[in-house]
Amino acid sequence: MPELPEVQTTVNGLNRTVRNRKIVEVSTSYKSAYHAGKDNIKNPAFFKKFKEIVEGRKILKAERRAKNVLIHLSGGHTIIAHMKMTGHFVYDRPNYPFVRLQFNLDNAKTLALSDMRKFAKVTLVNTADVNKSMHLEHLGPEPLEKNFQFPNFNLQLHKRPRAKIKTALMDQILIAGIGNIYSDEILWRAGVHPLSAVSKIPAKNFKLMFAAMKKVLKEGIDFGGDSMSDYRNIKGEKGKFQERHRAYRRTGKACGKKGCKGVIKRIVVGARSAHFCPIHQKLYK
Repeated sequence: MPELPEVQTTVNGLNRTVRNRKIVEVSTSYKSAYHAGKDNIKNPAFFKKFKEIVEGRKILKAERRAKNVLIHLSGGHTIIAHMKMTGHFVYDRPNYPFVRLQFNLDNAKTLALSDMRKFAKVTLVNTADVNKSMHLEHLGPEPLEKNFQFPNFNLQLHKRPRAKIKTALMDQILIAGIGNIYSDEILWRAGVHPLSAVSKIPAKNFKLMFAAMKKVLKEGIDFGGDSMSDYRNIKGEKGKFQERHRAYRRTGKACGKKGCKGVIKRIVVGARSAHFCPIHQKLYK
């Protein structure tokens, strides 16, 4: 699933390519009886309303909130798109595979949402209410905001003192945007075992985690996101952060930490995979 760096990379791409373009027409192949009555475009009745509102509107800008893409339109509406497992936006890519949603623009180009497994969610809200909407109101603070400093980080995670640290880092109510990939990389750099209880981790390791979080997420953006799985950028190209993994999906490979003789292991934490070095990543419980 695209995490903070992949979503930010997408947003940056949208602002470079479709900002100030007018939406001429929108179409979708999403349609599901399961979504009847729900406020997303997989509900045909909702899509009809969505289409009526967005056609003829100008794309003012794109922003990110947690793992959500926000596309602000003229007329006071915002499209919220969560790309889920396999979704990604592409611009000016004719005949691109698995397109489920397409915007035809006033420059004769298209903006399309490709979504092989059809898990993505797209909805529409009033811009004035976007952060208070049911889709975003539960989200925690943004980890790359300048005002999100160590005391905030420490306070947020300690709201779940008994939680496993891997689970707490991925809890979107505590901190927004971190998922499976980047939690593994943060813990590897901080030397903390993913099963460690939040309340048992020493303060020095919390400070290492905070620094690692800031650095890893920024690197993820700098390297265009992680394309170990399905993520692609606005051009349909792979990111390169997967080339910098130190833990995620490196099961059986030697730990890359200088002087460490560990071998990366995989376990399951809260129904999610966790990759770590059993030597230098200490277990606090």
